[in-house]
Amino acid sequence: MPVPPVPRPANETSTIVDQRSTFVAESAARGDGKREYVQQMFSDIAPRYDLLNHVLSLNIDKSWRRRALRTLAWTARPDGTYLDLCAGTLDVGATLSRQPGFTGFILGADFAIPMLQFGAGKATRDVLSPVGADALALPFADATIDGGIVAFGIRNVANLDVALREARRVIKPGGRFVILEFSTPRIALIRMLYHAYFHHILPRVGRLVSRHGSAYTYLPMSVAHFPTEERLADHLSRAGFETVTWERLLFGVAAIHVGVVAGA
Repeated sequence: MPVPPVPRPANETSTIVDQRSTFVAESAARGDGKREYVQQMFSDIAPRYDLLNHVLSLNIDKSWRRRALRTLAWTARPDGTYLDLCAGTLDVGATLSRQPGFTGFILGADFAIPMLQFGAGKATRDVLSPVGADALALPFADATIDGGIVAFGIRNVANLDVALREARRVIKPGGRFVILEFSTPRIALIRMLYHAYFHHILPRVGRLVSRHGSAYTYLPMSVAHFPTEERLADHLSRAGFETVTWERLLFGVAAIHVGVVAGA
């Protein structure tokens, strides 16, 4: 007669699940199965994504997005068509649509469709249109976009160089591509405080609110595996962007990069 399995204590089972989730998140941050993990993870946390963004950043993310949009220099072509890449819940596109003097159109592209669905209603469809699309294969013709921006999403793509080349392909000559992304502070004390928050407090709060086992463990790991500001600038240059510049925000917690498509 077979011996029935001995049930594991609840806390032991929970620990095993947490360890497995952490392993999957770390593997994705390194690039193993990243596309599938990111697509599913963002689809799962979509209902609470906006809340967590603003709470965990103390609303600083809003001012960073506005600053990145100023860097986009959309006022040179206020009636143009702009790309909000890895758009998530369409915060960036919606913010651009509300800028005084903006009369153009925004395409909010993301492959996590539930994120786009939860962003619906932030702007009317005649100004901001969600598009289910992978950053590695954008469904837009060459040189049809007046400028593009990606906020806190480029580190999540499965292939950074392919995504940058795709952005370069669809943007018109003279147009800008702006990247707003987390970075790692250079000052030792700031970096220590940043790591304490990013690797310990943020994952616990994020797990509690989002009810996702690894999403906010993946976040700091993905930042740790992302290129430094200098290396990201090199990636932009290799993708074909010119006049590449960048600036640090809040002691290097985040950075804004800008690349220009030549030929205007």
